[in-house]
Amino acid sequence: MKNFNINRRHFIKGTAAASLAFATLGAQGLDIAYKAKKYRVGLIGTGWYGKSDLFRLIQVAPVDVVALCDVDKNLLNGASEMVKQRLNTKKGPRLYGDYRKMLAENELDLVLIGSPDHWHALQAIEAMKAGAHVYVQKPISVDVIEGEAMLAAARKYNRVVQVGTQRRSTPHLLEAQKNIIDSGMLGKISHVEMCCYYHMRNNGNPPLQQIPDHFDYEMWTGPAPLRPYDGLPHIRWWRTFMEYGNGIMGDMCIHMFDTVRWLLDLGWPQEISSTGGIYVQKEGKSNISDTQSAIFKYEDLNCVWQHRSWGTPANPEYPWAFSLYGEKGTLHGSTMQCDFIPVGEGEKIHLDVLYEREKFPEDLTEERIELNAAPATRLHMLNLLDAIENNKRPVADIEQGHISTASCIMANMSMQTGRPIVYDPAKRIVVGDEEATGLLKRPYRGDWEHPDPEKV
Repeated sequence: MKNFNINRRHFIKGTAAASLAFATLGAQGLDIAYKAKKYRVGLIGTGWYGKSDLFRLIQVAPVDVVALCDVDKNLLNGASEMVKQRLNTKKGPRLYGDYRKMLAENELDLVLIGSPDHWHALQAIEAMKAGAHVYVQKPISVDVIEGEAMLAAARKYNRVVQVGTQRRSTPHLLEAQKNIIDSGMLGKISHVEMCCYYHMRNNGNPPLQQIPDHFDYEMWTGPAPLRPYDGLPHIRWWRTFMEYGNGIMGDMCIHMFDTVRWLLDLGWPQEISSTGGIYVQKEGKSNISDTQSAIFKYEDLNCVWQHRSWGTPANPEYPWAFSLYGEKGTLHGSTMQCDFIPVGEGEKIHLDVLYEREKFPEDLTEERIELNAAPATRLHMLNLLDAIENNKRPVADIEQGHISTASCIMANMSMQTGRPIVYDPAKRIVVGDEEATGLLKRPYRGDWEHPDPEKV
């Protein structure tokens, strides 16, 4: 098996050339290349991945972290100290517990959103209205109409919105796209398989607890249903409930499905169907599926998803992955590697993840960092800034994030209704299915108002 190791000189070509050139320049070179001001940045959601996204941005661009927002004062204060350390300054950012106040009191060029899924739409739309460009984590929404409203707002206010589907900026996947897929080595691709076999459902039964003083649970819940408080929902506990997201389908399938759509230049699926449920892990509070299959149908092509939060992976080398099956060969891909296997006697190709430990040594001391994802996120941030400076769409534009997010949401809708879903994005309806059309928009709690794509 021949190994094609990626390095800067080999890789600075094709669609990623501009981003990689900026990455090579570093923060000082980026400032010269863009002739840009120092970006005034705010972060909503200072947990694990919110901070991770902010620190990747700080590594590649001149920024002034103006404000941080979180409903957990302990997380917020800890993030403020980390930001001061990263920027080597004694003056910290302004701190907020309400994103609306943060947006009203500061003129921000860019807002990063790392809050739980049920907050993404309201916070992103409000940031756009306030004049900021946006980096929003995936999935972009908890229902389809939220996503339609986010897309409408981005176009109405002419804001660049980059979605955190950073596989589109992952070096070894970019290399596979150019030298394996686009070069025709797979031939016609007529079947795709995607999977996640991580044990990530958090199937626990914690007791009800007193809400701590440092945590505003009412504001954390916001427009979502208010569950009885059974501990801090941070990290992955909230993801185990459909009240706040769309389960493993919405968390993990979106990454792989978005990757496949990008690699194969696919738009909306013609039809989406799914089956599954809680088949094994019945003892805990979790209400997301532990077993689920879905088919995203295109012309002469099915993209098939499978997840299990129990048992063993089908292929231990690719526990969270995609496989493209072509007439001339197969491409397996993940966040860590790619393997091309030709039909017949052709040459196999292996591509490894790119690390940048030497260039960014602070990666090695950052708590819970995903080292394999850090280079991709840095390129994603550079692509976002390039799009802002040149008034163009980024590689993970909000429209692409919406298609991938909404498709995964509708897979859950198909599992719920027991029927396939055919979505009409122009009319924003499920064709011939009034009940399913009603599921495109979730009810909001209390006085929170669901965004309307016609009125943003």
